[in-house]
Amino acid sequence: MSWLQIHLITDKERAPLIELLFENIGALSVTLGDAADEALLEPAPGESPLWRQTRVSALFRGDSDADALRSAIAQTLGQDTGAELSMEVLEDQAWERAWLDAFRPMPFGRRLWVCPDGQQPPVDDAVIVALDPGLAFGTGTHPTTALCLQWLEGRDLRKREVIDFGCGSGILSVAALKLGAARAIAIDHDPQALEATRANAEKNGVAGRIGIHPGGYRPARPAPLLVANILAGTLIELEPVLAGLVEPGGHIALSGILAEQADQVSACYRADFEMEPPRQLDDWILLEGRRLPIP
Repeated sequence: MSWLQIHLITDKERAPLIELLFENIGALSVTLGDAADEALLEPAPGESPLWRQTRVSALFRGDSDADALRSAIAQTLGQDTGAELSMEVLEDQAWERAWLDAFRPMPFGRRLWVCPDGQQPPVDDAVIVALDPGLAFGTGTHPTTALCLQWLEGRDLRKREVIDFGCGSGILSVAALKLGAARAIAIDHDPQALEATRANAEKNGVAGRIGIHPGGYRPARPAPLLVANILAGTLIELEPVLAGLVEPGGHIALSGILAEQADQVSACYRADFEMEPPRQLDDWILLEGRRLPIP
């Protein structure tokens, strides 16, 4: 079976109209994407902002009449719009497997590797986190996750507890446990993230040493280590909460921060932490701090 995919780039005001049009003429699915490399960061709750230049893509059955579809679109949107359409035929394949085939073992630091199922790193003494891409964010491919993995790999985690705040796929919790942590506490408001974390913990044989909790959960006692890979605005908002989860002398790692946001986040956390110079990977920053004594 093959599929016919149609793309049209438009401004954000017209994108919902074109999405509805594609659905009405038989699209099996419609997706909206960035057409001009414009970052959309930290929308307010309930908001779904669009890019100024939005690519609307629709998927149709392979036996659809391409000329008839083009004509229907042109009649509604105008001949000029119809001429700007791009169409392509997609041959059917195992789409999930195609993505996994491009996902290779990745090193973080000296010995930590993240590997998809069935693959092994090219070294003998590796600490391996087995992880396939899934519903929740966090496979190590994004700089924010990579910075956190490198930070964990560089610390002595033996017999220590780690809080993973905003756990996503659970990759940081699992990595910490594989690196010797005694226990991890994974917290996230997204049920899919909790499901992914539980599955990845079981896959890696560490389910017995991890607590998985919804966003409102607060551990009974502070921990010596906390890592939070979320976004700058949320990190600033949660500073009192996160500070309260780290014991005096303990360490915090904050990621999900763009380079131009680092000073603002660092300034916020200096009330409770002795902050270290930032670590940078591409356009992203990790901030590390040591918890000051509580007055």
